[in-house]
Amino acid sequence: MNKRGLYATIVLMSIALLGSILVQGYWIQLSLQSRSEEFTTAMIDVMEHAADLVEQRERNDYYSKLAVLIDSVGAPKSTQIRNFFFVDRGLSNDEIIYYSHGILEQGYDVATSALPGFRALNSSDTTRIYNYTSRRSRKTFRTESSLDGSTISLEPIDVIDKIGGLSSIEKAQYEDVFLEAAKLTPIHQRVSASEIRFVLEQEMAKRGIKSDFEFGIERLGYPTAIKSDAFDFAVEPGFSVTFFKDSEGVSEYSLNISIPNREALIWRDVIGLVAISIVFTLIILVAFSVALHQLFTQKKIAEIKSDFINNMTHEFKTPIATINLAVEALRVSSSLVPSSMPENFDRYIKMIKDENKRMNAQVENVLQISQLEKGQLTIEKEQISLYDVLDEAMDRVKLFVAEKNGTIIVKKEADDEIIWGNAMHLINVFVNILDNALKYADTDRPLEIEVKTFNVNRTVITTIKDNGKGMSRSSLKHVFEKFYRENTGNLHNVKGHGLGLAYVKQIVEAHSGEVSVESEKGIGTEFSIKLNLH
Repeated sequence: MNKRGLYATIVLMSIALLGSILVQGYWIQLSLQSRSEEFTTAMIDVMEHAADLVEQRERNDYYSKLAVLIDSVGAPKSTQIRNFFFVDRGLSNDEIIYYSHGILEQGYDVATSALPGFRALNSSDTTRIYNYTSRRSRKTFRTESSLDGSTISLEPIDVIDKIGGLSSIEKAQYEDVFLEAAKLTPIHQRVSASEIRFVLEQEMAKRGIKSDFEFGIERLGYPTAIKSDAFDFAVEPGFSVTFFKDSEGVSEYSLNISIPNREALIWRDVIGLVAISIVFTLIILVAFSVALHQLFTQKKIAEIKSDFINNMTHEFKTPIATINLAVEALRVSSSLVPSSMPENFDRYIKMIKDENKRMNAQVENVLQISQLEKGQLTIEKEQISLYDVLDEAMDRVKLFVAEKNGTIIVKKEADDEIIWGNAMHLINVFVNILDNALKYADTDRPLEIEVKTFNVNRTVITTIKDNGKGMSRSSLKHVFEKFYRENTGNLHNVKGHGLGLAYVKQIVEAHSGEVSVESEKGIGTEFSIKLNLH
């Protein structure tokens, strides 16, 4: 990985990590906000139910006292019966339905001073209290006629009687009287601090809220005596609801509650998920740090390896040059040839020279690839003929093709073949591809290499196709990687270091071109190189 790719990877990983942390923080904030809203709703519900219970208890107390007063005054001072009825006759079944509703009104005179919430002007003041009793009756009759039709009688078949109070009317009347009377009663006579605490604790327990709390009741914004020991009216309460509404739904009182550990209660419900989130975020941070360390370590190793290869190739160039000079000296100095092997001497000299040349080419390939990766290789370009480059490359390998009894078929179909490039490097590119065809030739059939050129738009494409062994699909994915060699098991009958095609890709891309390969096992391989026209 080059320096730009490494830094791009680090930036992307950092953005992903930062995004993950921000999302986790946003999710935690939403969870806390949601829990806070749920807690507020639950507490308001607790307070409203507690207020309803206290108000209902006060109403029941009023009704009980009223019932005792009515019983204590004896017989009613006035009695009145109101009766309502209607009759309905069915046309299909000869049934008559008789419905009646009688209301018994009884008036009792009681001392005004005995009534809750009322004050008498003098000891003889009385107030008349009315009690209503309801009797509902539903009777069903069937008409019966005599045989001669002269007489008709009504036979009762269903009778339902209900006796009770007037539920809706009576309650409305009593509630209106009670609520108006209760407004005149001081708050400390209507409820106590212990009762408030008891009902609040009950309602909180029903909803699973376990927390200390302080409470106080205000009237028109002013403190009252009904409060818990530690409640401070000067501090803004956490929750507030109206208390003791009158007959018109208006209240002078408000019940206020403050919970000292409210934030702790909210955090307690989400702390588990928050802890898990933090743990996973820390794991990601550790993994990110380890990945960065590995990336820099691998980069450093790659730089060390590259420097070692550069130094090694430079060191190889000196003995290669020395060997080449020695071979030339032996060739031109015929007097140094031993008389015992004159017939083999030239062949040995040629062999040494060829192998030395091949080793020099490999060293140059390694050096140039390393320089390309570091951006240190300067490729000087000029206007050149692609056909001249191809001819030179084919001349360099034609002897090796002949040794394998192969042929090179050339199809120059490109009308325009002038390009802008470096002749030496492009010759090495085509030599590497042709050499690859030689290395992987199929021994069961004669080698055949087809070199073809043609134009597409403002480009010239060169294809080099052989009928060799071919490559598998998995090998095609890695064929341009450095040091890659197709796995052949324990058989190592192909020379090379896996650098040739990596060099091809680097040089073609340095010429703003494209290189691709297609291959099929047992059929052959075809390389395609696209270069821009001058």
